[in-house]
Amino acid sequence: MAKFRKGGGRKLGAISTASLPDIVFMLLFFFMTTTTMKEVTLKVDQKMPEATELTKMEKKSLVKYLYIGTPKKEFRKAFGTGSRIQLDDAFANDPSEVEEYISRQRASMKEADQGQMIVSLKIDKDTKMGIITDVKQALRNAYALKISYTATQKVNNY
Repeated sequence: MAKFRKGGGRKLGAISTASLPDIVFMLLFFFMTTTTMKEVTLKVDQKMPEATELTKMEKKSLVKYLYIGTPKKEFRKAFGTGSRIQLDDAFANDPSEVEEYISRQRASMKEADQGQMIVSLKIDKDTKMGIITDVKQALRNAYALKISYTATQKVNNY
């Protein structure tokens, strides 16, 4: 008859790390393809107005953003404390620069999408209407007639 012994003297085998580089590169590739880079650095303060009826944009690739607000603290010495227009990463000196900006943005889009371009205005809630009216007139001159306003959802406290 055979005797069975408990394996107290046996050692466990080493764990194979041969597949570890494959896993690391697969994770790296996943994060590289799903991460989006921040496109614009905000140079104006943004306190969005509140609204009760909001809708989400369907195709975000058709949306071009204009930012209007007071310059952030580090830019106030150079640009003052009045409301300014930010186009991409630069301040506009005059609302007429909006027309040129919209023309450049429209030219960079596919020809089929150019007529569907939407200009979204991200405006600080304390901004005076005069600069908004000037920007809207410049958009009208640039034939950018689809405009949306960005707002935050108003929370009802009952």
